[in-house]
Amino acid sequence: MSNSSSITQFLLLAFADTRELQLLTFWLFLAIYLAALLGNGLIITTIACDHHLHTPMYFFLLNLSLLDVGSISTTLPKAMANSLWDTRAISYSGCAAQVFLFVFLMSAEFYLLTVMSYDRYVAICKALHYGTLLGSRACVHMAAAAWATGFLNSLLHTANTFSLPLCQGNAMDQFFCEVPQILQLSCSHSYLREVELLVVSACLAFGCFVFIVVSYVQIFRAVLRTPSEQGRHKAFSMCLPHLAVVSLFISTVIFAYLKPPSIFSPSLDLVIAVLYSVVPPAVNPLIYSMRNQELMDALRKLATRCFSKA
Repeated sequence: MSNSSSITQFLLLAFADTRELQLLTFWLFLAIYLAALLGNGLIITTIACDHHLHTPMYFFLLNLSLLDVGSISTTLPKAMANSLWDTRAISYSGCAAQVFLFVFLMSAEFYLLTVMSYDRYVAICKALHYGTLLGSRACVHMAAAAWATGFLNSLLHTANTFSLPLCQGNAMDQFFCEVPQILQLSCSHSYLREVELLVVSACLAFGCFVFIVVSYVQIFRAVLRTPSEQGRHKAFSMCLPHLAVVSLFISTVIFAYLKPPSIFSPSLDLVIAVLYSVVPPAVNPLIYSMRNQELMDALRKLATRCFSKA
């Protein structure tokens, strides 16, 4: 038996038993990580450099890309290093930092996705009042609220989780440190406090999800009344991918954090974790850029300007 005061490191889940598969995993995750960095980096650079994109929608998209870069950089580099060097270890402080940053960035991202749904609702259903309801100051306040709420949520969960006594060893069935895996190592009924906090957080997240769904129902109703087929196609092409990403994100996170202990499967937990920690940061640039002609045009102009100078 061990306790939290004697634990100096944790052991993360190994992706494969053979060296060849470990190296294959490393190269696969490296490709995904570089693609996510490139895609989100291009979005951030394009929006920052093109003054025509200094609008509420692109301001929120820039924040989303920043959160995506941070979240995938919290989990994948350590997993890649472990696969490359054939190790499973992560220090106690490194694990705590990983939990804090991951919960912070994921929470802030979901709150930001909620704000983005409100932005689309106002743009389509309240177009005449768009400039009034979403002025520059209001946008900054909403983005700051998303970041601050994520920070406070993460601080609360991290402090509560790492204050628990741990006596079930130090091995986790996940490729990065997260709250449910730490709770499984606890030997005290005090872990129920964190479970209660998770339930409260899940209820808040579900409330945000309901707000998003209601917003899009109103958007779709307004779009269907639009006489222009091109306008309907443009609105649906922008809104449906956003709704799909939000649905995937919230469903997998709630399942991972609130599933009953009887449903225990390391392979299932691994797949679910990849779906909410790796897939969104990697595919968001494709969803929000490839379907956005204005952003693609700005990106081409930026690339042309850079190559002409070179």
